[in-house]
Amino acid sequence: MPLLTAHNLGKSFGPVDIFSGISFSIPHRARIGLVGANGVGKTTLLRILLGMEEASEGSVHRARGLTLAYLPQEAELESERTLWQECLEVFSDLLDRQAELTRLEAEMSDPERAETALETYGRLQAAFDQRGGYTYETRIRQTLSGLGFSPQDFHRPLGQLSGGQKTRALLARLLLSDPDLLLLDEPTNHLDIAAVEWLESYLGDWHGAVLIVSHDRYFLDQVVNTTWEMTPALETYRGNYSAYLVQREERYKRRLEEFQDQQEFIEKEEDYIRRNIAGQNTRQAQGRRKRLERLLEESRMAPPRQSRTMHFRLSATGRSGDLVLRTYDLSIGYHDEGRPLFQAPDLVLKRGECAAILGPNGAGKTTFLKTLLEQVPPYAGEVQLGASLQIGYFAQVHDSFNPNHNLIEAIQMAAPHMLPGEAREYLARFLFTGDDVFKEVELLSGGERSRLALACLALQGTNLLLLDEPTNHLDLPSQEILQSLLGAYGGTILLVSHDRYLIDALATQIWEVFPDQRALRFFEGTYSEYKSVRSAEAASPTAAPVDNRPSSTARPRAAASNYAQRKRREKLQELEAEITRLEEHLTRISRQLERPPADAAKVARLGQEYQNLQHRLEGHLAEWTRLSEENLAAQ
Repeated sequence: MPLLTAHNLGKSFGPVDIFSGISFSIPHRARIGLVGANGVGKTTLLRILLGMEEASEGSVHRARGLTLAYLPQEAELESERTLWQECLEVFSDLLDRQAELTRLEAEMSDPERAETALETYGRLQAAFDQRGGYTYETRIRQTLSGLGFSPQDFHRPLGQLSGGQKTRALLARLLLSDPDLLLLDEPTNHLDIAAVEWLESYLGDWHGAVLIVSHDRYFLDQVVNTTWEMTPALETYRGNYSAYLVQREERYKRRLEEFQDQQEFIEKEEDYIRRNIAGQNTRQAQGRRKRLERLLEESRMAPPRQSRTMHFRLSATGRSGDLVLRTYDLSIGYHDEGRPLFQAPDLVLKRGECAAILGPNGAGKTTFLKTLLEQVPPYAGEVQLGASLQIGYFAQVHDSFNPNHNLIEAIQMAAPHMLPGEAREYLARFLFTGDDVFKEVELLSGGERSRLALACLALQGTNLLLLDEPTNHLDLPSQEILQSLLGAYGGTILLVSHDRYLIDALATQIWEVFPDQRALRFFEGTYSEYKSVRSAEAASPTAAPVDNRPSSTARPRAAASNYAQRKRREKLQELEAEITRLEEHLTRISRQLERPPADAAKVARLGQEYQNLQHRLEGHLAEWTRLSEENLAAQ
């Protein structure tokens, strides 16, 4: 029996329908990613499943005794307890049992009550041990450390924590509570890469079910095996985010072909009816008209829709020198703090390369970019920039705009010769249409500010891009467009990001900052290769760290492993697309068999075709299961 089932759910706010007719079920150990454009209703759907909001139509059925836990995007965790005490609340039942065991230990010292106390103690101790009574403190430490809290944070009052820390504290409590179904709304928003990787590992081993709303594509790739897309209808895709992208494109092409075929059929029928309705073939024309009217009423297809996406170009202007950046004995930081944030080995970035700068929040990544822009002087050492550079900078905090300007005025500040009509047309490429263009900058959401910043960046002539968290606040379609444009960009890129999907697609070098060591580590290669090397180091903690510039013999092994995994993923994506196609074909045949034609031979052929398709589907499903298990084992 599923943990939760929804039937024909719908939600309206006044006359506005957010979504309707949504049905699904969530099985045990489900790993589901929920994606869709901003504003489509993903968070509202989660709140309905929890009972925090009422659906306008439809129903939700929860299994008896089901325990649910919910992480909102911004936690509201107000308490006078410390972080440790808040996590201990999850184990209040165990604490009561522990107190009872302590009381029984005292009774056992009394000869008159020792026998009875000992018997009760043995029974309670077994139950206490079975429920994790001797490991709950270890679990708390591991969970808090995994989510990025230091031991010094454990006994801080919750009121002293930042908003992001409160969200992580609530996530820790939810994970420790061990619910049957966990609903997570943007769980990686306040986590650095190390904490996200810990959460991926935790969810991989967890026995419960999870439904995740996230813009973190790499996280979805690592965690989910089913993807739901809200459009605002709900469509199901097998596999992780990468598999969903392949299947979505295949599904769109197939539906477009079916729509075009039907339109061509309708046009031919209408043409025949017009030519023959008043001639010798009147009876056939009238019969065709009736059949056509029935088709238009019952089975007319709507053209397949694609979500609105940004549409712009990001081109390199002019050719820079081959050497773009070189550093000598560089230290990053502020002199008034008395010591640097980190020291870097001598770095070299050449034309056409992309270096990704990784590290936790506060490590100094943005300060590094500002040092390259000469906005902050080096703490020590020297930065040498190459010849003929035209630099474009995308800041994480978009504070360079005049808050009182509207969007047209903001664009005209970047392109003074652009007329208002041209600016309006240009803004439409970034999804600002209608009266949106007259909205003041101070009223923009985070996602709208990011799109406006990209619009201004695309107007600059650049051949070196310094990008500080460019995908923050962007929805998934916009992230995909930006990644495609950066991949085709002919210049050089220096990228600060927590978006591992983007990093893995673009980076040719990895520069990671380790604040505890006040050092930057250099790795030449992709993020997948770097992650493979890090995993090998973690598995052999006594081994010497890999040299900053990996040897020619070390890289092919990692590349071979990544190649095998990539081929498995490609095969899985092909299988998932074929499985979807076969299922849709089976559905069409089932509908025909529900209203069987008069020709018995045709019915028999349909039945045989159905059996053949079912056999092929079972074979593909078995192959998909085998490859999925191999992929998991290799990770």
